[in-house]
Amino acid sequence: MTDQTGILLTDVTVRRGGRTALDAVSVALTEPRIGLVGRNGSGKSTLARVVKGLLTPDAGQVRVHGLDPAARTRESVGCVGFLFQNSDHQILCPTVAEEIAFGLVEFGTRRAEAEDRARALLAEHGVADWAARPVAALSEGQRRLVCLFAVLVMAPRVLVLDEPYAGLDIPTRLRLARFIAGLPQQVLVIGHDAEDFAGFDRILWLEAGRIEQDGPPDAVLAAFVAAMHRLAAGPDEDAGGADREAAASWVA
Repeated sequence: MTDQTGILLTDVTVRRGGRTALDAVSVALTEPRIGLVGRNGSGKSTLARVVKGLLTPDAGQVRVHGLDPAARTRESVGCVGFLFQNSDHQILCPTVAEEIAFGLVEFGTRRAEAEDRARALLAEHGVADWAARPVAALSEGQRRLVCLFAVLVMAPRVLVLDEPYAGLDIPTRLRLARFIAGLPQQVLVIGHDAEDFAGFDRILWLEAGRIEQDGPPDAVLAAFVAAMHRLAAGPDEDAGGADREAAASWVA
């Protein structure tokens, strides 16, 4: 282990289904709030999963605070928390307290202690009464927050959030955004709306598995939106259909 901080990718290549999802990507991410944008299939989710260790690169090296996330040690797994876009892909237990405690139990914490820590986390955030509730009875916004609590109880240093606001109504989205803004961890967010990145420090725009632009949010988002406008207005019907659909969430 080194004293390296943040996220470091060096010549990372990932091939999936006969195509190159990430193409020799090298980047160092140390800022507190970082956003990932790009069209469908651009490599955003692949990059996020590589950072978490859910995918192992075909070439290159990934380090998060000096750890190899693909090593699947307790230290490396606990270093990065990952929030899936679809809460159904993350929820495994019947009640809220059990769901939040699950990761701790998997890594050797006694169940009673793990559930005590889960209840303490709920109380800290003003929702102690959720502990015994069935997860299935919660709203989608509440379920997503439970998934985030289940990640936070593991005390990660980095959070990777895959479209955390997708499908949420405006009040729920704003509440979740305020909650995320107050977290002390480094946060990497995949998003499809400029509002997802309010107050962020840096944006990466991915295109065809490569970094198209990297820099301050205002400049990168403006360039990305302009590119989506050009695609939406383009004359090529074959390419334009998919591109217009991808652009719609930005230009509507």
